[in-house]
Amino acid sequence: MKLISIVTPCYNEEENVRELYLRVKDVLGSLEGYTYEHIFIDNASKDRTVSILKEIAKENKNVKIIVNARNFGHIRSPYHGLLQAGGDAVIMLVADFQDPPSIIIDFIKKWEEGYKIVVGVKSKSEENRLMFATRRLYYSFIEKLSDVKQIKNFTGFGLYDRKIISVLKSLKEPYPYLRGLITEVGFDVAEIEFVQPKRKRGKTKNNFYTLYDMAMLGFVNHSKVPLRMATFLGFSVALVSLLVAIGYFLYKLIFWSRFQVGMGPVVIGVFFFAAVQLFFIGIIGEYIGAIYTQVKKRPLVIEKERINFNPDDSEICKD
Repeated sequence: MKLISIVTPCYNEEENVRELYLRVKDVLGSLEGYTYEHIFIDNASKDRTVSILKEIAKENKNVKIIVNARNFGHIRSPYHGLLQAGGDAVIMLVADFQDPPSIIIDFIKKWEEGYKIVVGVKSKSEENRLMFATRRLYYSFIEKLSDVKQIKNFTGFGLYDRKIISVLKSLKEPYPYLRGLITEVGFDVAEIEFVQPKRKRGKTKNNFYTLYDMAMLGFVNHSKVPLRMATFLGFSVALVSLLVAIGYFLYKLIFWSRFQVGMGPVVIGVFFFAAVQLFFIGIIGEYIGAIYTQVKKRPLVIEKERINFNPDDSEICKD
């Protein structure tokens, strides 16, 4: 019997967790030759999510719960949950039903064919069209700038072989960009397209800051292009400025009495250079912040409690 681990990060998902548990149970119950564990990692929810999960865990020992001591964010908590899984294959599945549980069967089929990584790729989405278009633009942009190949419209929903989880553990990333790490590992990746449905219940926990955080994390972790752009743009602007200055000087010499330089070009130039400098100071700050996070070497999360884990799981699943 092969063990399949389902990892579901959740925060304030009281309206979804029970139905998700039942859907996953039905899907995996229809497969012969497999047993499963469903790990919910809760990021210090403020609603009834944890109490509902505890009720489920009493009913079914295959359901395991990790409750974080506080909210450790949308990047660290899911990744920590992924590393705690003990299955032969591990599947990341969000709680809002935007990752369809039915695709789990397709993931497992591809895994049995020999793929160590099987990912779900959004071919279409029922979410806001503008938001989906913006996401696609970002994925295309980061793919062009990245040092390694990136998977477009991939959010982390997928199946990862035990060997991949072992590699991720060895990396000891304190603030990981999972979407990029998966391709950086280097194994062949099977892609399964699906149409992303709307969130079934509740409100999304993503906002401008979390989306910006994820976007910048992708750039900082997998590309040096923004830093090099600062050098190239600085050189180009300096060259253009020199040519403009020479042109102004010659024009003033030729038309001394008629040509008035005025304050307009000076004001425009000052604000333009200030904007360019602030932009690239911000870019450099992102890289310095990433280095600072690596240097601190703090744990991904601090757990408050575990439920239905074996006593020796803390050693087997240690980060």
